[in-house]
Amino acid sequence: MFSLSELVPLNQHQSRSKLLKPWWEVFMDYLVVLMLMASVLACTEQLSRDRVVCIPLDPLVTANTSDHTPSPGVNVALNPSSKPPTHFPHNVSPDLPPPARGRRTHLVYQQYVYISQVCYHEALPLCSRFFPYMALLQTLVLVASGSFWLHFPHTSARIEHFLAILAKCCESPWTSQALSHAAQQENIQEKEVADKRQPPVPPPSLSSSSPPMTCKRQSGIDSSAESPLLKRSESASTAAPPSPCPSTISCNSTMSTVSNSSQVHVPSFKPSVMADSPRQVLSLDKSDGEQARALFERVRKFRSHCEISDVIYKVYLAQTIFKLLMVTLIVSYTIPLLSSFSFTHTCHPEEQALVGYSTFECIHVLSSLMRKLLVAYLALLGLYGLLNFYTLSWILHSSLRQYSFHLLKDLCSLRDVPDLRNDLAFLLHMLDQYDPLLAQRLSVFLSPVSESRLLEESLERRWGEEKLRAMISVDADGCSRLQLVALPRLPPALFTLSHLQVLKLELITDGRFTAHVANMAALRELHLYHCTAAVDPSALGVLQERLEVLHLTFTQASEIPSWVLSLRGLHELHLCGRLSSDGGVGRSWGLGSLRQLRHLRMLVIRGRLQRIPGELCEVSGSLVKLEIYNEGTRLLVLTGLKRMVDLTELLLQDCQLERLPSALLALTNLRTLDLQHNNLRTLEELLTLAHLRRLSCLRLAYNRVLSLPASVGVLRGLELLDLSNNQLRSLPPALFSLRRLRRLLLAGNLLEELPAEVKALQLLTELDLSGNRVESLPPELVSCCLELRILNVAHNSLSSLPKGIAALSQLCRLDLRSNSLEELPAELGCCSGLHGGGLLVEEWLFLSLPPHVRDLLNRSFSPSEKQSEGHTRPESDSFPYFSPTQWSFSSALESQI
Repeated sequence: MFSLSELVPLNQHQSRSKLLKPWWEVFMDYLVVLMLMASVLACTEQLSRDRVVCIPLDPLVTANTSDHTPSPGVNVALNPSSKPPTHFPHNVSPDLPPPARGRRTHLVYQQYVYISQVCYHEALPLCSRFFPYMALLQTLVLVASGSFWLHFPHTSARIEHFLAILAKCCESPWTSQALSHAAQQENIQEKEVADKRQPPVPPPSLSSSSPPMTCKRQSGIDSSAESPLLKRSESASTAAPPSPCPSTISCNSTMSTVSNSSQVHVPSFKPSVMADSPRQVLSLDKSDGEQARALFERVRKFRSHCEISDVIYKVYLAQTIFKLLMVTLIVSYTIPLLSSFSFTHTCHPEEQALVGYSTFECIHVLSSLMRKLLVAYLALLGLYGLLNFYTLSWILHSSLRQYSFHLLKDLCSLRDVPDLRNDLAFLLHMLDQYDPLLAQRLSVFLSPVSESRLLEESLERRWGEEKLRAMISVDADGCSRLQLVALPRLPPALFTLSHLQVLKLELITDGRFTAHVANMAALRELHLYHCTAAVDPSALGVLQERLEVLHLTFTQASEIPSWVLSLRGLHELHLCGRLSSDGGVGRSWGLGSLRQLRHLRMLVIRGRLQRIPGELCEVSGSLVKLEIYNEGTRLLVLTGLKRMVDLTELLLQDCQLERLPSALLALTNLRTLDLQHNNLRTLEELLTLAHLRRLSCLRLAYNRVLSLPASVGVLRGLELLDLSNNQLRSLPPALFSLRRLRRLLLAGNLLEELPAEVKALQLLTELDLSGNRVESLPPELVSCCLELRILNVAHNSLSSLPKGIAALSQLCRLDLRSNSLEELPAELGCCSGLHGGGLLVEEWLFLSLPPHVRDLLNRSFSPSEKQSEGHTRPESDSFPYFSPTQWSFSSALESQI
């Protein structure tokens, strides 16, 4: 058993399916019903009244005199009381055959019944006996084929889904709002066109000689010619049209006003007064907006599914052809049957011995009714066939597999509705036959403009100005930053943040900068992480003047917006993505010309380049810093560097370089060279860098350098040398001839000792020997390098510290962890820079110091004491010897220097 409520979806589907039936389908359904009624009526009559009535046709002989003539229709021969005649009447010829002789019984009625049954099968035509059943069977076939395309397994699922989507589109509040907005935009556009065509009406000038103003009611004159204000007001609102002539009261009041003034000013009509904003028509709540967005996605998926095939069109065409063939076949063998429906039939039964007669005249009781029903049935069938022929011609002469919203494209807001094809186009053609407004409601969810407007309203509701301001953070440099992730588009409230300086956009589906970006007066830095951002022409000029730093993260170079290369005010450009081109060996740059970036000073590339792009020479006059992180791809050609003579900083990391590039010879202004994370094995080419007199920073960490050549001494201007994480076993004396050297980083090598020549580096402020095999430090280090502030000898084999370490009065960081020390010298307490956490050592080793020394080292200076003693290290309240993490001294000191 099932409840009555379970039948509701079925009834709803049956009521919705009629939306796809055009008028001829509906008409044919009614015709099939009438044919079914005619055939059922014929079957009912045949089952209840179908019979024949027969009488003998042999000459009738009577025993009475001529005055007593037998009435017609009486079978005298079957009368048991009759006797054979002995004489003939005078009007009967004696040559007539003798009266029939047969078996005479008392079963007169049974004999007639018998003859009627026998003659029903022998004399009655087949069409009279089986026409009602054949008509019923034929009609049932037409009924089954009439809606076959709606119930075919491969079409019914799509049709049901389409009807369900159509119902949702009609019920959605967003449909009414979008159509109202389109109608308003069309009305405003028409009024603007009308205002342009209509010549301006000068205001009437009143003087003392002008005749008095009167008010007359005119029935046949159009008042719009006299009052353009009334005409525009009438077109602005159709709900309450103005009166053709103002009332007497208003006219009197106007006259009184005019009499006190010398000139009348007619106000002009503004379309914005009628509708300030289309969003005022209907306000969607959060649930309605989410349902509308889900419906957009559902329509998009259904469209992609239905446009790949035309099975519904083919089934409907096959159904129409089948019905037309069926009608032709039925008519071809039914029309000849009309002549078979006669009222009388002659019957010659073989059982003459039972009745005594050989010929009977029979009548069919339903012959007249059957003939009329057959004529009516054929008339309905002919009309049914004509409708099928019209359907077939409509299918063949119409492009049912292509659908275009011609009327909707006339509306200014729905011009972007795409053309449809295959099954979806066919369904919309069928829907148009029922009501074209239904297709218009569906088009709302096919329009990208409508979807964009919905996203705008959703973003305005969810990402308002208050929420965006609450998300703004301030970094260490005091810059206000805002990051937006995974939004469908930019919220309009974003352009109201006038004090925002850094904007980060990540995974924005459809980001667009409009003219409102001019309100962001403080915007200087923009980050686009896999964000396809577009810029309106009115906003491009603003970004060209204000934007200074741009970060782009992408997958392919084709994803980079073209407007990026026109930002003439840009100072820094950071590119992260695959820039290499697969189009040929000679090309390895997919970005394009940088000619318009006239003020570009810093370019950072994180990609997979095979050569230095020649386009970089276009900005060689302004570019001073170039960083390339090649992600392990070998940089084969570096000749492009030769023309970038103004570079001061060059970074080439993960480029698989095996030797120092010869192109560096042309960079005479170079100050910083960073070749970390490469495959450098030898540094013999250092001699070629001798003429780079401004080179002060050389970073060669994370390579495979086995030895440092003596030619390193030619780099007289070096202040920082980073050889960390190589395979150095010794240091040449020429290294210590670099008297300007302030930072020497040798961590992660195979050094066993530090030469005594280190005493020549009297300006040295940082020395990093961590991760080596050093067993002792030379005394000259603590006696001569008095400017030393950071000393890192962690993870070595030191057994003791040199005496006189108290002379390093500037020492503020000393890392002694993971060594072979058994005790610490008490003179560490004299290094005032180590007080308050500057000493990094194990806890048990720290406890070997005298208590008063431990107190000195643990004591933190107050700000006044630090200022008086010149301490510049950061304040720390924690005990560093408890921390297992190594401090990063290099970055701290580099920022101070």
